[in-house]
Amino acid sequence: MPAPLPWLVADIGGTNARFGWIDQAQGPIEHVRTLEVSAHPGPVEAVRAYLADIAPACGQAVLQPRAAAVAVATPVVGDELLLTNSGWRFSRSHMQQTLGLQALRVLNDFEALSLALPRLGADQWRPHAQPPRADAGVLAVVGPGTGLGVGAAVRAPGGWVALPGEGGHATLAATDDDEARVLTLARQWYGHVSGERLLSGIGLPVLHRAVCTDAGTAEPGLSSPQIVERGLAGSDPLARRTLELFCALLGNFCGSVALIYGARGGLFIGGGIVPRLGDLFFASRFREKFEAKGRCRSYLADVPTAVITDTLAALTGARAALESTALAD
Repeated sequence: MPAPLPWLVADIGGTNARFGWIDQAQGPIEHVRTLEVSAHPGPVEAVRAYLADIAPACGQAVLQPRAAAVAVATPVVGDELLLTNSGWRFSRSHMQQTLGLQALRVLNDFEALSLALPRLGADQWRPHAQPPRADAGVLAVVGPGTGLGVGAAVRAPGGWVALPGEGGHATLAATDDDEARVLTLARQWYGHVSGERLLSGIGLPVLHRAVCTDAGTAEPGLSSPQIVERGLAGSDPLARRTLELFCALLGNFCGSVALIYGARGGLFIGGGIVPRLGDLFFASRFREKFEAKGRCRSYLADVPTAVITDTLAALTGARAALESTALAD
């Protein structure tokens, strides 16, 4: 039995918290809102702000969800959770009690996004060439957002099962001399250089600093949005170089993820950064680097890759989690 309606679904990252409302089993996700994480002390306060905001549109003075699925950008272990890239800390049991929920499912944000993959329609992603094939096996996702998320979904007898993890913290490798020089600089500054250290919103300024240092130029201290803006405009050669290197390194990283999961059905790119790059990403060396795995080149050449263009896709995965959540959970 699914959890009792109505449902609250949420996708909470390091920068934004997205919420939606479901009051019918076959109905759509409605009243979607995006709140800034920094504007609220914690997730309970953000939920209350969201419910107060949409209550008039639902014709009620107070809204009370009976169940909720909350996807969070952190490992979901134990009752007390601290979000990796924000200051939010909360107790799962306290959240359920405070919000008066009969059922609460808290899951990693890329567990939710993984559950959404088989449900995505062609209007929610842009492929490189061949489209993803849910009937071909495992689907994987890598998402450069505030941090770097990794996940996968595999078909099981009872339906699709998510394979969550913390793959964004796996060590990033270089595939040529240019990448090696940049990673050597980053290792001097941080010791361990994970995928997230360079391939994320918090990592893009680090990558830009390394590119500038390698070029013998003073780094101007640009934010991720500024790097993207200048790189896309072509007004800043080093910002442009940073974006090109970002795409190449991401291709290498994603090829490794596809091999590890055996993602024959396809590998999706989620998160908020890559959709902003548009045609630059599709003209980049991403796909070349994705396939450049020696004897496994032909294996990866047959794995489709696509960019998720729907920033609300994880809410669909949260919904899928509730559809399989019994009241006893």
